[in-house]
Amino acid sequence: NQQHKHQPALYTMRLTLSSCLALLAIWGILPGAVTASGEDEGTTILGRLQYPDKSPFNVTTKITLNHGERTTYCQLLNGCTFEIHGVPPGIHQLDVLSTTHHFAQVKIQVTGDKNEEPKCLEYAFPGANKNVVKHPLELTSYATYDYFEQRRGFSILMILKNPMVLMMGFSAVLMFVMPKMMEGLEPEERAQMKQQMEMQQDPTKMLSSLWEGISGQENENEAAPKLSASAQQQQTRKKK
Repeated sequence: NQQHKHQPALYTMRLTLSSCLALLAIWGILPGAVTASGEDEGTTILGRLQYPDKSPFNVTTKITLNHGERTTYCQLLNGCTFEIHGVPPGIHQLDVLSTTHHFAQVKIQVTGDKNEEPKCLEYAFPGANKNVVKHPLELTSYATYDYFEQRRGFSILMILKNPMVLMMGFSAVLMFVMPKMMEGLEPEERAQMKQQMEMQQDPTKMLSSLWEGISGQENENEAAPKLSASAQQQQTRKKK
């Protein structure tokens, strides 16, 4: 009787243990099945990075899809190739994030048909014309990044372009040329030039000469109508 009483308890324990093992097995198998199904769904984008001479790119570089939605790195051992799995249908943007070289940006249209290759458009630079490229992608570096400006070397032209040097050169030329110009002038012109130079050195004299010139012109303008009136009187007397 005691044996018959313990049999249901053992049966229930075995049943619970078997159910737990089954759950653990299912829990371990499901993630693999989900990832496998996720990889099977969508399209795989293949590509390769290379230099302008078609040689493989030799720097580990990050490749992103849709601004980091999917990320991968090029494999140097396989000729700097890369793969992006499980890309759903739609239009996607692929960028090569290299710190040394500039690569084109690629717009990829995935239709969802496994028998049809993705359609790819390449933009070499922002705002550049689009170019149709084939899949798998072969992305070539267009330029290199220069983070430092080269130091300029010594140049005589840089010295000659300096304003101070130009002013010094002009004054030196005047020192040699002015005496020769003074020798060819007449005494009256030479005296007049000296007077002008003295006036330039003394601003008060220059202002006084200007004021005298202006006042002399005014006196001449006032005297002109008086002469014309006296001439008119003489003409009237002659007529009488």
